[in-house]
Amino acid sequence: MTRAMTTIDLPDTEATQALGQRIAALLEPGDVVALTGGLGAGKTTLARAILAALGHEGEVPSPTFTIVETYDPPATRLPVVHADFYRLNDPAEAEEIGLDDYRYNAALIAEWPDHAGGFSHEPACLSIDLEVGDGTRRALVRPGTDWLRRWA
Repeated sequence: MTRAMTTIDLPDTEATQALGQRIAALLEPGDVVALTGGLGAGKTTLARAILAALGHEGEVPSPTFTIVETYDPPATRLPVVHADFYRLNDPAEAEEIGLDDYRYNAALIAEWPDHAGGFSHEPACLSIDLEVGDGTRRALVRPGTDWLRRWA
């Protein structure tokens, strides 16, 4: 089945926050939000917007060096794992850090998901490719089958 792609223009911070709010309102335990795009494309900014919309107040550090940051109720509506796999050299390293344990009953926001083997094959994956060019920014959103009814 070909997944329908939605293109969302992100001309400013407010648009990114609105996308984060939309995702947060639909997010369920077991979901993956896979964020791809080059350095500086806005992956962490979107992750922060999702976490804020889920109720997290305060700083959201980039997990570039820690690889995994966790957020739990009551600070967020549901447990969330925010991971940045940029520093992984092999997808097997995701297993070594215990990613499956972190993901149990939680939603995963994954930056650089391809470095962890990718998640787009999972029905509960919402794949978002952030593109930047010529002063424009946009999100190419591909919902997995579990997201189709929610994302429409």
